Amino acid sequence: MKIKYIIGAIVIIAFGIYGFNSFKSSITPYVSIDDAIASGTTVQVKGVRGTSGNFDVKANVFKFTLEDEKGKKINVVYDGAKPGNFDQAKEIVCIGEYKDGTFHAKNILVKCPSKYQAMEAKA
Repeated sequence: MKIKYIIGAIVIIAFGIYGFNSFKSSITPYVSIDDAIASGTTVQVKGVRGTSGNFDVKANVFKFTLEDEKGKKINVVYDGAKPGNFDQAKEIVCIGEYKDGTFHAKNILVKCPSKYQAMEAKA
């Protein structure tokens, strides 16, 4: 009877370790632009848009400049359409990696003013 509990505990621990390692590999850290340039791995970079961007319809590529809080800028290329609320964004998070002098974003997250903020009173 005792051996069943030991085997069960080993199986649970093994699945726990496997799950932790799987989760750990999917975590993408937030880094500065300088760290993103140096890392060579997939990272998240947060900033504001430096330019409004240029969307190439034929190539389905969106290019823009991202600026961090220190004023450092990086060119971003995203293989996809410009997010609909990009121009109203307060903050932009780009997930991807830096290579060949450009940050290649796999995903763009746009933080816009909250739609739940109190509306100004009509006078």
